[in-house]
Amino acid sequence: MKQYHLYGIGAALVDTEITLNDADLIQMAVAKGVMTLVDEKRQNQLIDYLQDHLVASHKASGGSAANTIIAASYFGCKNVYSCKVANDDNGQFYLQDLHNAGVITPKHIRPPAGITGKCLVMITPDAERTMNTFLGISETISIAELDPQAIADSETVYIEGYLVTSPTGKAAAIKLARIAKANNTKTALSLSDPAMVQFFRDGLLEMIGEGVDLIFCNRDEALGFTHTHNIEDACRELKKYCNQFAITCGGEGALVFDGNQQFQVAGVPAKAVDTNGAGDMFAGAFLYAIAHRHNFETATKFANLAAAKVVSQFGPRLKAEEYEELKKGFFG
Repeated sequence: MKQYHLYGIGAALVDTEITLNDADLIQMAVAKGVMTLVDEKRQNQLIDYLQDHLVASHKASGGSAANTIIAASYFGCKNVYSCKVANDDNGQFYLQDLHNAGVITPKHIRPPAGITGKCLVMITPDAERTMNTFLGISETISIAELDPQAIADSETVYIEGYLVTSPTGKAAAIKLARIAKANNTKTALSLSDPAMVQFFRDGLLEMIGEGVDLIFCNRDEALGFTHTHNIEDACRELKKYCNQFAITCGGEGALVFDGNQQFQVAGVPAKAVDTNGAGDMFAGAFLYAIAHRHNFETATKFANLAAAKVVSQFGPRLKAEEYEELKKGFFG
């Protein structure tokens, strides 16, 4: 047994979640349903436009991998997370939020001067999430933020596909995977967003290298990454890059491959009000279950339940006590 269940790496972003309508997105010339990288000036322009909406906004620590690592931690995993924040109010808020969830950060990291990354998460009435992200200092995450000993002491590393947009972040992800493989630590990667597989596929292939143990993605990401037009072909192609995979399919549940068998696990009915964080929660719950020696079918059923719970409310996370309630209700 290793000391940690999971070691994650990804962007550190303070999320501000806002509800609006499709007309607002059109007026702001924002592409719906994807994550778009913007500079601080553009993000401030969007904030100015959305001033009337900010009254009911909600602030939380975010970033795809962080959401996953935090969820797994609240469920009961012991986790480490590498990220980069600045020595500002948002950076202090972010690190405190991680520590409140029981997530460990490498001790050698000292936040430098700069601006902590920020993400505007815009939710339309159909529950679709649209993100505009200013990475700030998170864009410079690098090998320096890694803790090789903690990686070696972890059962699985979890890599956020969004890192592909940063040259230093991509290099850190590649180095992390190499350290993991040298120490019999399993590697898991999330493809993160349809825009990542559309515009940064070559970089994702560099991060995958000779293959990873587990890939998380949704249906659109699977089709885009494999350049296929149906899910059956996508599954066949995906096996060239990983030993196992989990493809989320919205309300239809998830299609998973455990290395031997491929099967569909039905979704859990839910009235979706906010899909932000659904895939992150799925991965967190799934990785928790696998870390505690449950099989893929059980892990997927639990992950579907957790994802259904998070989309039925606003925000990518649950309240601290809700993780334990969900776990006890499922596992007994």
